[in-house]
Amino acid sequence: MTIDLHGRHYLSELDFTAAEIHHLLDLAADLKDARAAGAERRHLVGRRLALIFEKSSTRTRCAFEVAAADQGATTTYLGPDSSHLGHKESVADTARVLGRLYDGIEYRGFAQDTVTDLAAHAGVPVYNGLTDRCHPTQSLCDVFTMREHSRKPLEEISFCYLGDARNNTANSLMAMGSLLGMDVRIAAPRSLWPDPSLVSACRELGRDSGARLLLTDRVAEAVRGADYLYTDVWVSMGEDHARWKERIELLLPYQVNARTMAATGNPDTAFLHCLPALHDRSTDLGAELADEHGLDGLEVTGEVFESPASLVFVQAENRMHTIKAILVATLGSN
Repeated sequence: MTIDLHGRHYLSELDFTAAEIHHLLDLAADLKDARAAGAERRHLVGRRLALIFEKSSTRTRCAFEVAAADQGATTTYLGPDSSHLGHKESVADTARVLGRLYDGIEYRGFAQDTVTDLAAHAGVPVYNGLTDRCHPTQSLCDVFTMREHSRKPLEEISFCYLGDARNNTANSLMAMGSLLGMDVRIAAPRSLWPDPSLVSACRELGRDSGARLLLTDRVAEAVRGADYLYTDVWVSMGEDHARWKERIELLLPYQVNARTMAATGNPDTAFLHCLPALHDRSTDLGAELADEHGLDGLEVTGEVFESPASLVFVQAENRMHTIKAILVATLGSN
């Protein structure tokens, strides 16, 4: 079956079929191999990308810029203070201007409606680099990393996300795993479970794909036999410090530590994290949490983060390869 994604937006996992996602994963693997061999063909020569960032970024920005440069495209970075988007100019007007100047637009920010409006008016492919609802370039990278480091086909791989399951990364992992027929486990306090409408959509996907979806507040049940454990940060610098203690006490049973890894009963369980991670005192926020709460690691301990089981930096590199696949598939010339 021929898969043609030319001109498509990449806004959410739920906009794609499993066959289309597998096409992107296969393309990412080919592009990664070609780069490593020094034999990469440039499919985006002359293409121009606008990168809109209402939220700061390390991996997403660098992954888009390096992927574009490798393939011969140019990028313009528009940071939080670099455009009038939504302030002095509507999203629709910004989209119509940028769509006449650029061949594609990436957006990283807050509302899913913003990236949807950009796509509706730009006339060129639009890519979701992160919204409050989902993080689809991250989930593509995540399943690529799982496939790359497992002898199993994706539909036989099990992974468990632990922590705050309402956030964009958890939403996207649940959607992507359900679409691809995977064994998806979510371990979180019930008050931090994903939106019920998304859970229903994922269960509906699972009826077609064969996916298994477990939501539980019991860690031991969720991690048993899992091939991958995955977590994300619990707090951010922008949150009220008064809420940190309550959040930390609620989530501490879901920390990924040596006991959690051992509870899988699987000696080959690997650890994933979308980064940045609060695993020691070496950051301002990590030091502040350590001083206030006596913790040298938050969502993951340094012991696990720095262990041979940790794939977090391979995973971070893979953001570039999978984003490159999205760009080549939607903008590339043959």
